[in-house]
Amino acid sequence: MKRYMDHFVRNDREQARVLAVEKLAAVFAERAERHDREGSFPFENFADLREAGYLKLTVPAEYGGDDISLYELVQLQERLAYGDGSTALAVGWHIGQVHHLRHSGKWPEALFAEFCRAIVSEGAMVNTFATEAASGSPSRGGIPETTAVRADGGWRITGRKTYSTLSPILERFVVSAYLPEEDTVSEFLLSRGEGVRLVETWDTLGMRATGSHDVVLEGAYVEERMRIPGGNGTPNNVSSGALRTTDDGGGWLLHIPACYMGIALAARDYALAFARSYQPNSLSAPIAALPAVQQSIAEMEVQLRTARTLLYAAAERWDRDAEGRPAMRHELGLAKYTVTNNAIRIVDLAMRIVGADSLSRRRPLERYYRDVRAGLHNPPMDSSVLQGLAQAALGEEAE
Repeated sequence: MKRYMDHFVRNDREQARVLAVEKLAAVFAERAERHDREGSFPFENFADLREAGYLKLTVPAEYGGDDISLYELVQLQERLAYGDGSTALAVGWHIGQVHHLRHSGKWPEALFAEFCRAIVSEGAMVNTFATEAASGSPSRGGIPETTAVRADGGWRITGRKTYSTLSPILERFVVSAYLPEEDTVSEFLLSRGEGVRLVETWDTLGMRATGSHDVVLEGAYVEERMRIPGGNGTPNNVSSGALRTTDDGGGWLLHIPACYMGIALAARDYALAFARSYQPNSLSAPIAALPAVQQSIAEMEVQLRTARTLLYAAAERWDRDAEGRPAMRHELGLAKYTVTNNAIRIVDLAMRIVGADSLSRRRPLERYYRDVRAGLHNPPMDSSVLQGLAQAALGEEAE
């Protein structure tokens, strides 16, 4: 019988990519426990991802990339997270943002082309560091305390960014900063160097190997051409270099629920294998034959299949309906909300099936349990999704 996990594979090309990523995921799964225990960054995983061409998946074909769809991005991120959630979430910010830049036109084309070629030739990666302790998540509209002041031919950036995923490995990254003289917020593409300092603060319950440390900027210099007009979703009041950007609805953020769906699938499969094989001496058959266990398995399937169907439906619609993307924010948010919360429930049910031994650090379930909860704190937040859905409903015209 075909595995349920393969249900959303549509053609031979997708199947080939899925199988290649599954091989990577299997290797990463063997390393995951050590990096989780140590809270260490899996540099070797990213070397493997670079060698396999994973880092260029969302780069446009004209620059040497694979130009994959959002549907395929979800598919591959889910498979990667099946092996190691931390690695999948971390690399998801890179391939997701490149996908976003490709479709939104947010960066000047020359800068985007230059960076894409660096991804293909050097294995370059990117992430945006916007969160700060005082301003909170940028998704809630906080103004950064990081500032940018003019310098000779560029800018000096000063501030401290938190939750800076991929910070141990990135040579380039985007930061948001407030420009006092213009009374606006903008983004800048910085290179690691003088004035950039990494402070290893990341010591958390779950997703311990994402390298989400603090990045301290102490007058870090950036050239004028590395300023991204109208960055961070703010109105573009830059008189020179203004861009005509496209609202992509934030579809790229589906890399987040895809990751947590992959973790839930791993927990579900582990519980199924356990139920099929574990037979205490008080029973004449494995526990899979028990009605109570079958009830728990059925509950997992309801949560899993509902969430996964919604996730792939949202990705497929985003791919085919370019004009409708700006109006999909609520649908995309609902997919993230449903997947994340259902994934937490799936892992909980898997642990109930396995029993007290699921708490052992010898088994991956306790890591899945810790990792999957991190989804509650990735954007969009549950409260924002629910508020948006309520406002959309209330805003409908009465018949």
